[in-house]
Amino acid sequence: REREREREREMMTAMMRTMSVAVAIMISMIPSSEAYSMMSMKSNDVSQNRRSFMSSAAASAFGIASVGVVKPMEGAVAGPQIVTAPSGIKYAVTKEVGGKAVLPLKGDIVAIEYTGYLANGQIFDATHAEGKKEALLFKLGSGSVIPGLDDMVSRMAVGEKVQAIIPPELAYGEKGVCLESGECLIKPGATLVYDILLKKSSIPPP
Repeated sequence: REREREREREMMTAMMRTMSVAVAIMISMIPSSEAYSMMSMKSNDVSQNRRSFMSSAAASAFGIASVGVVKPMEGAVAGPQIVTAPSGIKYAVTKEVGGKAVLPLKGDIVAIEYTGYLANGQIFDATHAEGKKEALLFKLGSGSVIPGLDDMVSRMAVGEKVQAIIPPELAYGEKGVCLESGECLIKPGATLVYDILLKKSSIPPP
């Protein structure tokens, strides 16, 4: 039971970090005159209406098609730097790497830890889930994971941790992940949020 409580605490901490990045994305997109009211919502209303807030954050994040670094407006409280990749993924580095960065190359075998969220904050998959190993191993660029995850990991350094918002076209698209009964774990057209830690990268054996 203690182990279950610890896992619940870890999940709750991860959710709060995810909401912080979503708040930063929304603040970076609004005029400075509205920044104060948005920050007030962050501190007072998020805990009361987390699900609707996450849905709005994800929708707002992908309402802008600009590419590059999104700079926070003057007067807004400083938050994580939100970057928009050429592929359309928006992400923030939540843990930087000290010293020389080691970047993976296409074809390398990478190991990652991740937690995947729906836009409403619900966790749909995680490497720490019951019955799973502590890390996911895959060959970078092989198509063995969703395109958004593959693209995001290719931009990371070993030891780095990011939070990424992945648009539907780089996730499960219009098919989603649905059972024969019609129930969907991931609905068609869903935007996904990932916490990703790149643990290691190695050259595959000859």
